[in-house]
Amino acid sequence: MEINIGDMVRRRAYLTPNLDCYVGDDYRFTFREINSKINQLCHYMKSLPIYPGDRIALLCKNRYQFAVAMFAAAKLGAAAVPLNWRLTAPELEYILNNSGTVLLAYDEAFAGTVDQLRSTTQLQHFIRIGGSGQDIEFEQTLADQPDYEPGMFSGGDDTAIIMYTSGTTGKPKGVMLTHNNFYHSSSAQVHNIKWTYSDRFLHVAPVFHIGGLSPLISTALVGSTCVFMADFDPVKAWQIVVKEKINIGMTVPVMLAAMLKVPDINKMDLSALEHFTCGGSIVPEYLFTEYKKLGITIENVYGATECTGALAYWSAPMDWDKHHSVGKPVFSADMKIVDPETHQEVPAGQRGEILFSGPQVFNGYWNNPEATEKAKKDGWYYTGDVGYQDEDGYFFLVDRVKDMIISGSENIYPAEIENVIITIPGVADVGVVGKPDEKWGEIPVAFVVKTPGTDLNEENIMKTCSENLAKFKLPRQIIFVDILPRNGAGKLLKHEIKKEFLG
Repeated sequence: MEINIGDMVRRRAYLTPNLDCYVGDDYRFTFREINSKINQLCHYMKSLPIYPGDRIALLCKNRYQFAVAMFAAAKLGAAAVPLNWRLTAPELEYILNNSGTVLLAYDEAFAGTVDQLRSTTQLQHFIRIGGSGQDIEFEQTLADQPDYEPGMFSGGDDTAIIMYTSGTTGKPKGVMLTHNNFYHSSSAQVHNIKWTYSDRFLHVAPVFHIGGLSPLISTALVGSTCVFMADFDPVKAWQIVVKEKINIGMTVPVMLAAMLKVPDINKMDLSALEHFTCGGSIVPEYLFTEYKKLGITIENVYGATECTGALAYWSAPMDWDKHHSVGKPVFSADMKIVDPETHQEVPAGQRGEILFSGPQVFNGYWNNPEATEKAKKDGWYYTGDVGYQDEDGYFFLVDRVKDMIISGSENIYPAEIENVIITIPGVADVGVVGKPDEKWGEIPVAFVVKTPGTDLNEENIMKTCSENLAKFKLPRQIIFVDILPRNGAGKLLKHEIKKEFLG
């Protein structure tokens, strides 16, 4: 029988029907209850009708309705298209039209945006989550619908999810992820992190990113409880950890940094909390050490949407002196470093492009065979990231190939500069980009966000940089700003930094 991600919930409802499945501010559902809702929504969508192979879009925050709709689409044989709710109506319009989506389920808070999309897209059906309005409300779709299993209409190598990339190099591309992709990714994930049915997972990463979506399949696979935060708040995050006895979570560095600033953390009962998995960008050293003082391990993850989430982990059982690495490839997968020009594998210690191979690698980009051919070659996915492997087999992430600054024939990786500056007291955030320069070609410029109330100045920053970086790597300018643009996964949007601050 072929794997279907919706069927994972059916099996879990059979094995552990009374365990908490999804928990939120005002709800708590078991696996049996969630599976019933999935079946009811599947029957409703069939009645519209939604057919196998259709696409349904989800414009909502972290909540159980997202997961129910995603798994219902899977059982029906449709593909779910998670939407970034931070995007504007024209940006969403492109994704909806590019994917040919016919149904949209949306949070009532986004009703104004949805109204702008009704006449400019191919959408035929709408489901409103909460509030009041012209469209049928989510819970109403379940009323009077049977909850028996609808039967599986797809699985295996059929597309389960189409996730649109952030579009940092042009228009967003739809990454087609199959049922098999998610099964192998989740199996590897729970193997590396050692999730079990007794774990309680804090879900804070947004579901429209792979770091927020993939845990929904992993928790269904093993029967862990998923506790949702619709909007991240560092104080509330700790309150949930204590109240729900959270023992694991997946987050990004900016969230972990914000949580550290909450007063009196050491007075809280954090005895259940074992570790946070952290990714999306390079994890600063101080986060490892400060959380270690609290008895919490930060496990470094390196991932990509095109690989259905995690490529590699550094986890607690590995050598502590390797914690600043991204560890080793997930179970059932391989990684290697190649020369960007020759595509030949390079020796240990030499930098090159990171390649990934395994059953987690995506099927291709939706209606974009040219981009697919460029990203996938001979069974390997070309990540576009620069890294190296040490003599012990650990992989280290350096930076994005496209973010590299070439200054006077020297290669400068912005992440190296950022990792130094972020350690300076009073620095809340930092981003380094290349600025065109007549003499050098490019020069590194550091954009720094101060912690409120600090007297940080350019001299402080340059002194620390001079003590830790080669002269040619030193930033030529320090520019203080109020905020830096990041996407929902916490990644710096460097093209936006250049556009906003450098013109």
